[in-house]
Amino acid sequence: MLDVNEYFDGKVKSIAYQTETLPASVGVMSVGEYVFNTADKETMTVITGALEITFKDASESQVFSAGESFNVEANSSFDVVVKQETAYLCTYG
Repeated sequence: MLDVNEYFDGKVKSIAYQTETLPASVGVMSVGEYVFNTADKETMTVITGALEITFKDASESQVFSAGESFNVEANSSFDVVVKQETAYLCTYG
């Protein structure tokens, strides 16, 4: 089953689904700045565009472009700056 999710007044939208091994979502972020909180470990892969990520307790941000991935620990948070509409894939667990 597919679940449609909308965050930040519709500026981030995703479709959640179950892969063979992990829950996942695929979505798009509009230009803006966001803070995401995690319950589970997340692996995010940028499909198109780029995400500027500042991990919790980090002093500098990192840019992840199309084809690149990053991990976020469970029970954490990360800041995102999006300078162009960006598509992503996220797996949980």
